[in-house]
Amino acid sequence: MLIKTRGIVLSYLRYRETSIIARIYTERLGLQSYVVNGVRKAKPPGRIALFQPFTMLDLVAYTSRSGGLTRLAEFRCSEPFRTLPYDVRKSSVGLLLSEIVSRVLQEEEENEPLFNFLHDSILRFDQQESGFENFALEFLLQLSHYLGFGPETAEQITSQVTFAAEAPSAAGGRNPVAMRFQEFEQYFDALLQHPATAVIPNGRIRRELLDVLIRYYQLHVEHLGDVRSLSVLSEVLAEL
Repeated sequence: MLIKTRGIVLSYLRYRETSIIARIYTERLGLQSYVVNGVRKAKPPGRIALFQPFTMLDLVAYTSRSGGLTRLAEFRCSEPFRTLPYDVRKSSVGLLLSEIVSRVLQEEEENEPLFNFLHDSILRFDQQESGFENFALEFLLQLSHYLGFGPETAEQITSQVTFAAEAPSAAGGRNPVAMRFQEFEQYFDALLQHPATAVIPNGRIRRELLDVLIRYYQLHVEHLGDVRSLSVLSEVLAEL
């Protein structure tokens, strides 16, 4: 059986000589994994670019009553990006967030509000020419509400993370929240209450807040594990 749906690419793995297995969050089927044949061939060029993180696709996909791995019959880019793949700051943030989203979304069923949140947030990020420094923090705070553990106040974040402050942080080392509890609270409250006007003084503090927020996710999402792209991209994130 074939089904038409929109999808948001989260990641892919190489499969055999010229194919991939793509993890895609779809509008009608939730999280799905698809075999995509031939996209790593030299000709036609450029097709693998359609499976970079957060690419928006229109899909015609095979479905199976038993679930599991199926194939894409057709696919095309539905919302071409203007800046996300070309701005190293944005593409770095996109890589980080796509890694987290790929791990926290596991449901193989329709969730229209969640799909719309992802779709609209990513497009807004792509279209922003300035003022996107706090996007990763805003995105993760809003996503947590769709996942069922969204905080209403900063104290809910910091109090929970403080209990785990002796554990390694997401990027290694000791979690900084134990030393800067009150400062983190004021910034998180601003992001929760007035995200459009929240001011984070510099990239270093922004990076530490992100570390705390990822630790908060780790407390609520089983098997989230270390977020590899956070440490790899820390220098880029610190410049935002």
